[in-house]
Amino acid sequence: MREVLPELLEWWRAGDTIGVGTVVATFRSAPRPPGASMLVGPDGTAVGSVSGGCVEGAVYELAQEVSGSGVPVLERYGISDDDAFAVGLTCGGILDVYVEKVDQQTFPELGDIAADIEAGVPVAVATVVDHPDPNRIGLRMIIHSDGIVRHEKHQNASEIEPFRGGLSGTLGSERADAAVADDARGLLAAGRSETLGYGPDGERRGEGMRVFVWAFAPKPRMLVFGAIDFAAAVARMGSFLGYEVTVCDARPVFATNSRFPDADEVVVQWPHRYLQAEADAGRIDGRTVLCVLTHDPKFDLPLLEVALRLPEVAYIGAMGSRRTHDDRLTRLREAGMTEAELGRFSSPIGLDLGARTPEETAVSIAAEIIAGRWGGTGERLAEKDGRIHHD
Repeated sequence: MREVLPELLEWWRAGDTIGVGTVVATFRSAPRPPGASMLVGPDGTAVGSVSGGCVEGAVYELAQEVSGSGVPVLERYGISDDDAFAVGLTCGGILDVYVEKVDQQTFPELGDIAADIEAGVPVAVATVVDHPDPNRIGLRMIIHSDGIVRHEKHQNASEIEPFRGGLSGTLGSERADAAVADDARGLLAAGRSETLGYGPDGERRGEGMRVFVWAFAPKPRMLVFGAIDFAAAVARMGSFLGYEVTVCDARPVFATNSRFPDADEVVVQWPHRYLQAEADAGRIDGRTVLCVLTHDPKFDLPLLEVALRLPEVAYIGAMGSRRTHDDRLTRLREAGMTEAELGRFSSPIGLDLGARTPEETAVSIAAEIIAGRWGGTGERLAEKDGRIHHD
């Protein structure tokens, strides 16, 4: 929903009715991930995509029907082995799309959720998309990770109290609300949206109720250390991939906003001190990626000593030649780093793409980050068999 949120909000605030189709589950090589959405506006305008073009026509027609009836529908699109064109997806994937009517009556919380997303407040939206009792389909609950609901209209304790520890709305029972809230906070921490299965009343062991959790966590962070030309290209690539990018260097003459227009923040500070302060403040998590590009021992070594001992981080890469890498390992061992700690970072940084320019190198680094996130190998797909997408 995040990618179509501006258009959705514009129609919603105008009091219009919107048909919204959302990918809630995927199987095999589905083209779009859970959370991808397509809108059908009051004037028939289509915004967004659920399949990259394969089944948009079918979802468009269904969204128009649901906008009129108000009855949500969970539809599965996929292929059969006999006829790849039978139900619309030629890529070999299967996806479940939940289609619902959205307006100020059916989704009154949308404005507050959008405000949370804009402010970087972690918030999850849990919706019942399948249930034996049709009256529970479409029930919705809003979950905040820290138990606080931050809206201007909830500024005093008496107004916050009804939100039951950061929850608003209900999925039909206290048992279901408690189970889904716990799981939704886990998804928020991971920054992942997913459909969860329970018994009809939220039983952990059972089936019948499916709940889609839209997890809107703040953007993952990319910290780029070293204000060099390569850093400008990496910052640009990081921003393109959806990271909140910080460039840090101790040299004020190089660490300037004008040199790094694509960075969200440029910090003049010794890299190891900045990283330690961010970690102490709880602003480094399991989605954070660190790109060490200074290849200068007086900056690299103390920085890597901090980075390699962080309990949670998605990726640590360090730039430098083979000789620089060997020298770096020797110095880090002398500083007391263990082999397990040294095994946590990629050096030399990036995948072997034959990159030469800063821009090509940035693609190489981004490719390694993506491969690490999804379990890719970096091999040519044309030379591999089996699934294209990794879980």
